Amino acid sequence: MKYFGGCDAGSTYTKCVILDETGKLAASVTNRSRINPVLSAQEALDEAVAQVPDLKEAGELTYLVGTGYGRNKVPFADENISEISCHAMGVHVVNPAVRAIIDIGGQDVKGIAVDTDGTVLDFAMNDKCAAGTGRFFETMANAFEMSLPEFSQLSLKAKNVIPITAQCTVFAESEVISLVGEGKPMEEIAAGIEMSVAKRCFVMAKKAGAVDSVALTGGCAKNDGLKDAIEKVLKLKVIALDMDPQLMGALGAAEYARQKGMNR
Repeated sequence: MKYFGGCDAGSTYTKCVILDETGKLAASVTNRSRINPVLSAQEALDEAVAQVPDLKEAGELTYLVGTGYGRNKVPFADENISEISCHAMGVHVVNPAVRAIIDIGGQDVKGIAVDTDGTVLDFAMNDKCAAGTGRFFETMANAFEMSLPEFSQLSLKAKNVIPITAQCTVFAESEVISLVGEGKPMEEIAAGIEMSVAKRCFVMAKKAGAVDSVALTGGCAKNDGLKDAIEKVLKLKVIALDMDPQLMGALGAAEYARQKGMNR
């Protein structure tokens, strides 16, 4: 049996997926990224390989594709492919009907239009500001003294929304701290935060060609409050994926590896 790997060395988390030659998922790993992307990728690969009885080390993978922020640092990689292409392919593997993706990563937000074969038709990316990214949500959760899972549920309890006017992460954090200090309902502040991020996704959704639905990828896709806000603000149905949305880049990389390495 041949095995194929995809390693998504992201700025915040490093993910690894291994597929067998039939395309079946053999292993998956999600780890917090370290400062050194080589170590992050090596650790994720080692953990994934340990889940496959037929493999002893990453070098035994028939083909390995690196992607993400640190894609050029993935050990043993046969090729590097952009995370935009890999997220498109990963979502296509899980749900071939998806035509529009918003990927909210640790440091940027991307809108991706997907063709019928899983390739990219068009894309847009906001990588000039951290507002609305995974880092932004981590900052907001810290301001609320909550974990990210707790924060993602908070806005769903809100009866009203307190708008957050600041566009910068630093200023938004100060605004949130001030509102909390004034005794404003925390769930309503959280709802304002989710709404502000949803509005920032508008241009990305349009660039992705989203008409009536969109799939979310990246760690922020697990934020239920954000999904709810996007449906309300953008008037789009958020398509639920049958696999961890944070793994889509690694899955797409592994599928590319499978396609390219089958004849080896």
